[in-house]
Amino acid sequence: MKIANIEFPDRAVFLAPMEDVTDIAFRLMCKRFGADMVYTEFISSDALIRDVKRTREKLIVSEEERPVSMQIYGNNPQAMADAAQICEEADPDVIDINFGCPVKRVAGKGAGSGMLRTPERMLEITEKVVKSVGKPVTVKTRLGWDNDSKIIVRLAEQLQDCGIAALTVHGRTRAQMYTGQADWKLIGEIKNNPRMRIPIIGNGDIDSARTAGQRFDETGVDAVMIGRASFGRPWIFSEVKHFLETGEEVPKESFSWYLNILKQQVLQSVERLDERRGILHIRRHLAATPLFKGIPDFKPTRIAMLRANTVEELFGIMDGIEEKLALR
Repeated sequence: MKIANIEFPDRAVFLAPMEDVTDIAFRLMCKRFGADMVYTEFISSDALIRDVKRTREKLIVSEEERPVSMQIYGNNPQAMADAAQICEEADPDVIDINFGCPVKRVAGKGAGSGMLRTPERMLEITEKVVKSVGKPVTVKTRLGWDNDSKIIVRLAEQLQDCGIAALTVHGRTRAQMYTGQADWKLIGEIKNNPRMRIPIIGNGDIDSARTAGQRFDETGVDAVMIGRASFGRPWIFSEVKHFLETGEEVPKESFSWYLNILKQQVLQSVERLDERRGILHIRRHLAATPLFKGIPDFKPTRIAMLRANTVEELFGIMDGIEEKLALR
């Protein structure tokens, strides 16, 4: 599978772009475990052209994480084109347009999945961005605004006509947010449309290696994208890759092995930010990780872990969990 001139393995597996999640440290961690391409956090076109420091920091990429895609969002065609040119100077491998974010502060302003209410503007932005840069441009979007306006099949062809190099589709409408189940039937319909020539990437509810394999088999998509299932579980990429290559689930590692990876995430977050902000940043991973699932009477420990304010305190709690499990 190729996106422009970038080659990927058959049945590639990508890390989805997620705000406050896919910083450079987490991208490198997921790359280490086999992610074939990683995406930056969302980059506001308006903030970027205003040279907002926090936004500029999102442009930093590492050679070790390539190929990396830089994702921008906004509702103004010229601002999006200007932002794409700024991104191009940072030298990502791909520039991705976010037409899928459902949160109110983005979609409510007509950006992200809010663009699904104004597909003509979406196409105008896409064409303008494609023409403004030399890097491959891709799009990530949803099925439609709501259940009564699932426009994605026709829209996919129109986006392709704008010159994009690949299309990612999240199998939900904006109205669904992240509720219910992702609908992969329409994703498969797009992939199997004989008029579609670009790679199609499926997104939504890929939470296990076996699910990833099923989605590839059912739809024929060129790649799948993993988002929320990577929280506190960057090793999911190695699990998926192993299953796709062998048809078997990867043997489980020891509890200590997984715990050590979470500790590495904590230390990387603290190093990138500082102790207080780094621990705050990593809490969503600690809250969501499946590593602690099924441990009896774990709620008080979870609360203490999420209230920890120092690395020493946090690691003391994590080591205590390991010690208790070793005594069972």
